[in-house]
Amino acid sequence: MSRHRALRTKVRRGIAKWPVAIVGVVVLLVLGYFAYTWVAGIVDQRAAAQAGDCRQGDASLRVAATPSVADAVRQAAESWSRGRPVVYDHCIRVEVQSIHSDVVLQSLTQGWDEAALGARPHAWVTDSMLWANRLGAQNRALLGAQPVSIAASPVLLALPQEGAQAVQAGVGFRWTDLPEVTSAAGGWGRFGKPEWGDFKVAMPDPATNAATAMVIQSALAGASPDGKGPVTTEMLALDPVKATLGRLTASKPEQAPPTTWGALSQLADKPGANASGFSAVPVFEVDLFRHNTGKDSGTAPLQPLYGVAAGGPSPVADFPFVPLAGDWVGEAQVRAAQEFREFLLAPEQQRTLAGAGLRVDTTTERPKPSPGIRWATMTDKLVPADATTAQQISAAWATADNGQSVTVLVDVSKSMEEPGGDGKSRMAWVKDALSGQVNRSVSGALGLWEFSRALDGEKPYRQLVATGPVVGQKQQLLDGVAGLRPQSATQLYSSVAALYEKTLAEYQPGKRNRIIVLTDGANDGGLTFAQLKTELARLKQDGKDIAISVLAIGPDPERQPLGELTRTSGGTLSVVDDGRGVDAALAQLLSA
Repeated sequence: MSRHRALRTKVRRGIAKWPVAIVGVVVLLVLGYFAYTWVAGIVDQRAAAQAGDCRQGDASLRVAATPSVADAVRQAAESWSRGRPVVYDHCIRVEVQSIHSDVVLQSLTQGWDEAALGARPHAWVTDSMLWANRLGAQNRALLGAQPVSIAASPVLLALPQEGAQAVQAGVGFRWTDLPEVTSAAGGWGRFGKPEWGDFKVAMPDPATNAATAMVIQSALAGASPDGKGPVTTEMLALDPVKATLGRLTASKPEQAPPTTWGALSQLADKPGANASGFSAVPVFEVDLFRHNTGKDSGTAPLQPLYGVAAGGPSPVADFPFVPLAGDWVGEAQVRAAQEFREFLLAPEQQRTLAGAGLRVDTTTERPKPSPGIRWATMTDKLVPADATTAQQISAAWATADNGQSVTVLVDVSKSMEEPGGDGKSRMAWVKDALSGQVNRSVSGALGLWEFSRALDGEKPYRQLVATGPVVGQKQQLLDGVAGLRPQSATQLYSSVAALYEKTLAEYQPGKRNRIIVLTDGANDGGLTFAQLKTELARLKQDGKDIAISVLAIGPDPERQPLGELTRTSGGTLSVVDDGRGVDAALAQLLSA
């Protein structure tokens, strides 16, 4: 009889489902909350930007732009601002001020006049890195970050149409030919027009006209190994280079406007050969375009000037965007300046810059009409000199025409023994800079004094070399510089008063009479600053202006009174952190 197995029910044991469901619901709620918060945050940020209700309110990014590019930068700024950019919870509004670069440089370093210029800028768009280098030479602390080029413009030779045609039809023209062509009698003969006489080129002051400064570099670059530059500090001390610089300055037209714009206007008003007293003027391509189309004056000239692109290596303006630093520049402005610079480099804004007559890499489009401009292809660019050499070239030019009489007053206090960088003392850097300047000088008058305490009996100062022509006393000046030795105290104000009185007594009419002070410490004896001001006011004579400039080294000089002293006398205050900045700063002072 068979047996049947008893049927048994299998019971499955496990976790109850209701707790899992509850956990799932909680997770979904948490994820939903975070998602909602994230989306709401984005919506709130967009709403805040669109409504102008940023958490930290509105903030302005002020940009000072050279007139050559100001319109295009303003157009880009309006486009960027319409997007309501938000930086560090600030709604950013970009304000563009059109200000000439020499005015910006002087105002940033010597005192910003808000009544005349508006509030100080947070960034600066200038036409050439030369200006950024000059700012760094005078006060590196004002540079917020490395400048970045946003566009370019080559340097052309601007002439009336008939003159331009003669130059282009002739044997050609290179910037390295400039000294020979302009100094030769009947220079127009080179271009088949001997009846026109001398070929004179207006060279407005390179300290305030960057096109001139860049052309001088190009003319001197012929002495470099391949003729393409860069010009170096060592080259400037060579006799052939100094001779070239001397020929350039000697051949300057006697009557020429102080600015490139003035020279363009004069050439356009008197287009006949040499009718204006000169034949041509170097100019940035964009500025010639603006002149010929009346962008700045509001009225185009009856006859445009024509731009000739020189053969061989040519200088090119790089239009850098320069972020600034200072107690008026907040974190929002620092970041906003970076973002606006990147915006300017975007394709659409680059096309805006191209439409304003500038060169950019992203397009070959050119504005039309553009009378007098051929937009020649840039193939061979000059390699620019480094920042220090660029300052030295301008200084050499300023003294080359024998137009300055400068006496240098050097601090020989004990603190000048302190380290100045790269294993050298402050005094060693000062001596290198001074001896280099003597060796590079073409002409002009230079003298040397030192000051400390009780150097000449009870007097805290001593004349080492009387102020006179550099060429006639070069060795005396070099020996005087070599003999500078740190002594004791810093009786600055008594020494300045004595040198000022001496300079008045030996004032040279027709020249720029100047005092340049190199110091690294606070005044610690003798006249106070108040007494110095009283003494200078008593000594001052009408018609005998003496500019006092100061190069302050390190953190210790009394910058506020030194700034007041330089401003009231028409001089310049430069500040360097250590000795490594002395060479460029001294050259900048001499060229200012």
